Amino acid sequence: MNTPTLETERLILRKFTEEDMEALFLILKDDEVNKFLPWYPMKDIEETKKFYEQRYANKYKQTQAYAYAICLKRDDLPIGYINVDMEEHHDLGYGLRKEFWNNGIVTEASKAVVEQIKKDGLPYITATHDRNNLRSGNVMQKVGMKYCYSYEEQWQPKDFPVIFRMYQLNFNDNDNFVYKKYWNMYDNHFVEEL
Repeated sequence: MNTPTLETERLILRKFTEEDMEALFLILKDDEVNKFLPWYPMKDIEETKKFYEQRYANKYKQTQAYAYAICLKRDDLPIGYINVDMEEHHDLGYGLRKEFWNNGIVTEASKAVVEQIKKDGLPYITATHDRNNLRSGNVMQKVGMKYCYSYEEQWQPKDFPVIFRMYQLNFNDNDNFVYKKYWNMYDNHFVEEL
């Protein structure tokens, strides 16, 4: 049950291992790749190992976890990642080395993960993106997520205000359910005309 390996036409989605630190560092060190992510680019392999321990090794100890390395089938080397948090928001997140952008890789990976979590019985997923990061919003739409609302957050640890758009996909029959935690948490919230 814990992070089942998934395959698509071009990709293998699998757990990160300690052998993947060089590949993970290539993903996490890039300024552009990490521009819209809630951490600073990694400076070295040591930082990358700590990140792996906190964000992956610990998740793999849980009974249910969706924390994948996105690998091309031709070499099984991680070129990105995709995760769904098992906290109440079930937040979908992803990142990809920029030389692989604009090839539909994150959309392909996202569709596979969405199918798996739907099969496993999660009631819904959410995802948020900085409204300046339209590519991320396009992925959310391509996997069937619907825009619900926007909110402004003083983003940490980078400490500047960001307007996030919150998307959601329900897997049960309750199409009207909207996860409202961010709406309730932040005073500046609104619905945009997209």
